[in-house]
Amino acid sequence: MPDLRFLDWIDGPNGPGSAGEGQVAQAEAEALDAYSQIVTRVAEQLAPSVANLQVWKRSSRGPQRHEGSGSGVLITPDGFLLTSSHVVYGSDRGIASLADGSELDIEIVGADPLSDMAVVRTAPGWSLTPAVLGDAARLRVGQLVVAIGNPLGFGGSVTAGVVSAVGRSFSTTP
Repeated sequence: MPDLRFLDWIDGPNGPGSAGEGQVAQAEAEALDAYSQIVTRVAEQLAPSVANLQVWKRSSRGPQRHEGSGSGVLITPDGFLLTSSHVVYGSDRGIASLADGSELDIEIVGADPLSDMAVVRTAPGWSLTPAVLGDAARLRVGQLVVAIGNPLGFGGSVTAGVVSAVGRSFSTTP
């Protein structure tokens, strides 16, 4: 990874902080380019592992109803995806659309509304690319993070930011 520095600590000929405007502009451009390269690399690596989910509920009285949509991430090569519980709430089946254009039937395996986590699975027989997940226990405040998903069905959306806090808990009431 490139060496990133705070711009006000750039060394100039007269010591720390004495860099000229040209040196600061160059250092700023290098820092932004390094940031862009990291975000781009993460997005390219994760795109095959992210799915747009469309879910429905079967109805004994008429046609199936569309219940929701959201993002899912492949966590195993045999088709298990992690998503938010609110995405699949009230549904029993759906479709996962992948970046390569594949559309795979899914079934809801389980959901936990308190943690807002759910697991769905594609039909067996597909060889899929699971995401490499990090260790949340190693996160530090200020660390760069990248998110890729399909908000409102817009596939391949990417955003980046920093970890603002760690160790927070949520209310246990649904």
